Amino acid sequence: MPTEIEAKLQVEDHEPFRTRLRECGARHVGDALEVNTFFDTPDRALRSRDMGLRLRRTRDVANDREEYIVTSKGPAAPGALKHRDELEFAVSDADAATRLFDRLGYRPGISFEKRRQSWELDGCHVELDELPQLGKFVEIEGPNEGVILRVRDKLGLTQQPLEQKSYIAMVAALLEQRGSTSRALRFA
Repeated sequence: MPTEIEAKLQVEDHEPFRTRLRECGARHVGDALEVNTFFDTPDRALRSRDMGLRLRRTRDVANDREEYIVTSKGPAAPGALKHRDELEFAVSDADAATRLFDRLGYRPGISFEKRRQSWELDGCHVELDELPQLGKFVEIEGPNEGVILRVRDKLGLTQQPLEQKSYIAMVAALLEQRGSTSRALRFA
């Protein structure tokens, strides 16, 4: 099973990193608006095992084309960078996927939007992410820790602390802290 290896860092502003990415010869891949919906059983069986089942709708900002990706995430392994088994595949019908999850006992839970600008640098995916009410992040995903840390250093993020929490964990904590009955975090 493929393993996701990534570093996530919270930042004040993306602009210095866009500039640095250009200076390093990174390739701009595109801009997107995502809606990430996580599914679980009513007793939160997946979340209690640090696992996730996500349906992501990605709308390409340049052409309004939408793509739907189902992702299953395994528990995170201990370490400085996040390592977890990840299985992903595209589906053509998000409603059918949602109905299938429902038949299997998985209901929609927390949902959140994310603005994402994607870059490629030295074999890594560098994502400039923004989440409503949580702020801005730089995510670096690559083939191994060494390459990821070198890209982090190239971007001037060596002293920036690594964020260990997943976006879903951050969103869940924020909603719980606010006593929100909503299970969604949106920009507007």
